[in-house]
Amino acid sequence: MLEQLTKRLAQHRPWRLRTRGREAGVLVALTDRAEPEVVLTLRSKQLSTHQGQIAFPGGKRDPEDADLLATALREAQEEVGLDAAQVRVIGSLGQLVSKHQLQVTPWVGIIPPQLPLTANPEEVDSIFRIPLSFFLQQEMLRLDEIAFRGQTHYVPAWEYEGEVIWGLTAYILVELLNIGFDAGLPMRPRPEHQETAL
Repeated sequence: MLEQLTKRLAQHRPWRLRTRGREAGVLVALTDRAEPEVVLTLRSKQLSTHQGQIAFPGGKRDPEDADLLATALREAQEEVGLDAAQVRVIGSLGQLVSKHQLQVTPWVGIIPPQLPLTANPEEVDSIFRIPLSFFLQQEMLRLDEIAFRGQTHYVPAWEYEGEVIWGLTAYILVELLNIGFDAGLPMRPRPEHQETAL
């Protein structure tokens, strides 16, 4: 699976936004096994934004970060103790704009399957390793209707062990699965992709 994903991402031309704003990077870490898992976190309820939500390790770019890949790797180290030297980066996905107007760039990387990860309690309540095969089951995906800025949006979502995976995290997963595995999961164009994409 990961060999196919690596080839697809090498040929993929991800969305890039024309506008420049506050930036963030997230890491889509996949375990290197025949049945790969994706690493997700449950964000601490003490955080100022996105409290208690399922997310990829990641966060805002610091001035000292060389680029957004450096941001994603630094944040993964801070949040789950993932050493950047253990990550084989294979590509990036389309940029998205969060509800807090951060321009988010997801990076996909492969990590050793048994690598121990430790949640930083100031940022992360728990760590999930969810099989990619779970997300590839069409019947597990649902589309939730939300109102935002006076408009109705349909967002992909999954429920896993009582937690809902939705928002940017779900969009990133859908793009990953559609590009890498021809999953055919429904994904409506996001507003920033209609208005500001190259």
